[in-house]
Amino acid sequence: MKLQDVYHYFQSPPPVYLGKEVAVCYILAILIDNGESYGTALIQHIKAEHPPYRLSDTVLYSALEFLTDEGMIQSYWQNAPSKGRPKRMFSVRLEKLDEAKRLAQLWHQYLADDKPATAKPS
Repeated sequence: MKLQDVYHYFQSPPPVYLGKEVAVCYILAILIDNGESYGTALIQHIKAEHPPYRLSDTVLYSALEFLTDEGMIQSYWQNAPSKGRPKRMFSVRLEKLDEAKRLAQLWHQYLADDKPATAKPS
């Protein structure tokens, strides 16, 4: 390792992978904003909209399973317009919307609290 490596690390830090707890709040925030989504879109969205963060397949599907088991979200299969595979779509259950909004707010708070740590020096 060289000193330049230390500077490079802080100028371009590696992505931060979300844990299951934060992923649950992120998923709910996206589903509330978009109405519905599917797994790959959730992973692509976080990478595009929140570059410092990543979501692994394992954590994503574990969080989706948790939310389904808790009755927070529901899913259905949607056929692709082309000959592609059907997608499993997820949405928040209306009867759980208030609680989902409270949890989604934790994602927004997480982002706000983490801003100073991820800000790049000028």
